[in-house]
Amino acid sequence: MAGAASSVWRMSHTQFIEHLRHTAARPRDGEALHAWALKTGAASHAAVSNSLITFYCSLSQPLLHAAFAVFADIPHAARDVASWNSLLNPLSRHRPLAALSHFRSLLSSSSAADDVLPSPHSFAAAFTAAARVPCASAGAAAHALACKLASSGGSGNVFVSTALLNMYCKLGMTCDARRVFDEMPFRNAVSWTAMVSGYAAGKCSEEAFELFRLILLECPLEKNEFVTTAVLSAVSVPSGLHMGVQVHGLVVKDGLVGFVSVENSLVTMYAKGEYMDAAQQVFEASKERNSITWSAMITGHAQNGEAESAARMFLQMHAAGFSPTEFTFVGVLNACSDMGAVVLGKQAHSLMVKLGFEMQVYVKSALVDMYAKCGCIGDARDGFLQLYDVDDVVLWTAMIAGHVQNGEHEEAMMLYAKMDKEGIMPSNLTITSVLRACACLAALEPGRQLHAQILKFGFGLGGSVGSALSTMYSKCGNLEDGMAVFRRMPDRDVIAWNSIISGFSQNGCGNGALDLFEEMKLEGTAPDYITFINVLCACSHMGLVDRGWIYFRSMTKDYGLTPRLDHYACMVDMLSRAGLLKEAKEFIESITIDHGTCLWRIVLGSCRSLRDFDVGAYAGERLMELGTEDSSAYILLSNIYASQRKWSDVERVRHLMRLRGVNKDPGCSWVELNSRVNVFVVGEQHQHPEAENISAELMRLAKHMKDEGYRQTSHFSFSEELIVPGEYPEDDQLELLGGQSGVGKAAPSFQNILPFPSTECRGYGH
Repeated sequence: MAGAASSVWRMSHTQFIEHLRHTAARPRDGEALHAWALKTGAASHAAVSNSLITFYCSLSQPLLHAAFAVFADIPHAARDVASWNSLLNPLSRHRPLAALSHFRSLLSSSSAADDVLPSPHSFAAAFTAAARVPCASAGAAAHALACKLASSGGSGNVFVSTALLNMYCKLGMTCDARRVFDEMPFRNAVSWTAMVSGYAAGKCSEEAFELFRLILLECPLEKNEFVTTAVLSAVSVPSGLHMGVQVHGLVVKDGLVGFVSVENSLVTMYAKGEYMDAAQQVFEASKERNSITWSAMITGHAQNGEAESAARMFLQMHAAGFSPTEFTFVGVLNACSDMGAVVLGKQAHSLMVKLGFEMQVYVKSALVDMYAKCGCIGDARDGFLQLYDVDDVVLWTAMIAGHVQNGEHEEAMMLYAKMDKEGIMPSNLTITSVLRACACLAALEPGRQLHAQILKFGFGLGGSVGSALSTMYSKCGNLEDGMAVFRRMPDRDVIAWNSIISGFSQNGCGNGALDLFEEMKLEGTAPDYITFINVLCACSHMGLVDRGWIYFRSMTKDYGLTPRLDHYACMVDMLSRAGLLKEAKEFIESITIDHGTCLWRIVLGSCRSLRDFDVGAYAGERLMELGTEDSSAYILLSNIYASQRKWSDVERVRHLMRLRGVNKDPGCSWVELNSRVNVFVVGEQHQHPEAENISAELMRLAKHMKDEGYRQTSHFSFSEELIVPGEYPEDDQLELLGGQSGVGKAAPSFQNILPFPSTECRGYGH
């Protein structure tokens, strides 16, 4: 033992470095050797200190503070470029900002007295750090210095040049990267792979494919699994499928199918190219599947709208014993969102917690989105609050969109206000979701503020933002601004056209909606299902029956679109509004698809306006047979029979209503005056602070109408308030204060009692 100890004390620097290299897995032994170096003074030698720095930085959990301390103890005169690089290289991977600062210190020490100049490895580390920060200006400065100093090796050093082009690629500067690549006199497989990967990251699929072809022509021996994986990643878009198929053929020819990374890339390429059958074939032929292979298939099914297949594959993956990754969970949670499969989503959540993935931001964002889309807004909120202080726009957007999808529009707008206060930059999806909330609330002023933010942040009016903004203005009744936004959109797709056509149709401008539809066709934009719903609604409101029939038949004849329930509903509404109730009845009975109760409900509502007892009773009875849960259908049918003194039928309908547990929802109206919303609900009018004044104003209006000679002609046969047998009203009267009617008139009457003029007034009700 004593002999061994004495041999340690007498070991040379070379032996020390060799011993230290073998203690990489035993930190305590390395620290003991460090203590020996300090005690014997060997730590003052650059080679010993450099090996200690490398030791501390190469641990599974690098001790960078210890490495800094060792470097600081090296005498300035003893430091060489290897001393600087031994710390610079690991810093570029773990602490890139500190690496750039360390590189600047190296340059400062490169005086004539020290004669320490950065080496090619120094510049390679600086380029890596600049890419990781990211900082284009620091990278460009290091590039300029590398061109100036001969010690860098210049473009003739393939190691430095590859690190440089990789930096430009990761900074998104693919043109600069290609310039560096073209100037390289020598290239290796890493250089080619880096350039192809840069094109892949920049979504330049055609450029990546052409570069891959250049590899095959100039240096086919450099083609390996890494560059093949890179080019497959580049062409993993729907438009790049034909290129991916060619690469797949080459992969089979050259025997690269056996590499699991290549097989995973092929599965991903076909999935992103929307060719899931081919992806499934590659998956089934794979002999070396791993978690990435399964994740690629699950994500592919989810992204291609095959949610059930994604969920099924997730269960198969779990049964096969593969451990899911964070990407697997994102894919399966998205599938659960699409299916509304909250039970499976909760099971995935439990497994996620067990494996420790729950607190990763992008996984949490998918989890919040899943719960929100499944209607579990409370669970979504709980998940969001766990990472409330994280400034991740995807997480905030998922929560805001969840509120909107669940009808909690006020909460969505308040959450966006908090997001704005936190200084988090919104995305296109964030703005679109909040605009939807404004549209549903008819909140014009907040919508205008969002419009200002769109201009401030430079989002432009392209894509979903322009369509959502146009819809917001239209639903708030401001067609002029909605049309102005629409005209300024750079690229008007079918969604944009649908938004503006719908706005005109819903605001009673049917001719304008139809004119826009004709303009849309002239511009070459093919209408879709939503377009025809808007057009048929416009025809219905304008009473253009013949023109509506032309458009309805044109769906199938000219555009190959099979009418759906919404289109049939528009046609029934159009016929009913025009007084063609018998034609509407015959049309419904000729429809072959299952239409439930909605079409007969439309007819019954029109019979109320047109006072057609026969068709109204027929439609009502059909609704009873179908088991409708709409309270107004029972009430209208009961009142039809009451008006005809058929009290036994009245009692039968009411008995059915009680038996099925159908209750009438209270009517509600609201009016926005001077940016303040006032709500009026049946039975709760007295709770408004101006209730007495509103009631007095209504009575004044009733008296004024009676003095002017107004007499109500309806005997309430089609009222949505139940008529009690034996109390059928015989005399004409004004019913201004009861039920839904009272609420509907209380809201607009509120404006008349204000002591000051309102600058803006908008009213809504149901």
